[in-house]
Amino acid sequence: MNKNTKDDYSTEDHEGRPYSGLRRSLYIVIFEADTKLGRIFDVALLWFILISIICVVLETVPSMLDHYRLLFLTLEWVMTFVFTAEYLLRLYVSRKPKRYALSFFGLIDLLSVLPAYMSLLFPGVHYLMVIRIFRLLRVFRILKLVRYISATTHLQKALVASRFKIYIFLGFIGALVLIMGTLMYIVEGGVQSEGFHSIPQSMYWTIVTMTTVGYGDIVPVTTIGKVIASFMMLIGYAIIAVPTGIISSELQDVSSGANSNSKEPNAKVCSYCGK
Repeated sequence: MNKNTKDDYSTEDHEGRPYSGLRRSLYIVIFEADTKLGRIFDVALLWFILISIICVVLETVPSMLDHYRLLFLTLEWVMTFVFTAEYLLRLYVSRKPKRYALSFFGLIDLLSVLPAYMSLLFPGVHYLMVIRIFRLLRVFRILKLVRYISATTHLQKALVASRFKIYIFLGFIGALVLIMGTLMYIVEGGVQSEGFHSIPQSMYWTIVTMTTVGYGDIVPVTTIGKVIASFMMLIGYAIIAVPTGIISSELQDVSSGANSNSKEPNAKVCSYCGK
């Protein structure tokens, strides 16, 4: 069979684009930002995303909703139809639709339109459309901010590398919260008017105190209780610093490893910084 007569869906070049036809043209516009039409499409899409998010946020203001209910409703569904059509087009032009659908951006694109349709059955769910804010991450590709994408990759690797240390830390915190909450229940439980009515309630107070939030809805009144509370406040500062130190250490290791391996054996410049 001659190459020129092959099905448009089964002929892709090395970049994953169809050789010819409507599907190739749409692919270039939708997935690439190197052409004028591609940039126009992406910039217009970003504006649509911003407008839809602003509408969802303003809709929660009673005075705005009373005056512009019809406008918000109209814009909401217009944006939903636009994003639905865009999602279907991305599936249509993708070389592997399933791979795109299960990718990060594919899932975000799908989740950005589902709340609108689900709101027909479950009122209020449409507020979840604020998830569309994640679609703005495409600005990295549009503006060619490759360095920021590289930095994001380093952070992701650091979080993955430190997960076991974080799990151990969270386990220790859970045990500490249980012990201190039980202790405060024993010490303050007899004071029925101050909120230490149960161990779970006392554990809630312990978490609020350790994180230095201090709502003040539950307060100790006994001398021993106040001493324990002061101790928990001081511990809180140290606890907050621990996960930061763990992630910072792993991030430093990831960055050092990336810098040492960034030059290929025969390369003249670094693949990360270009030097």
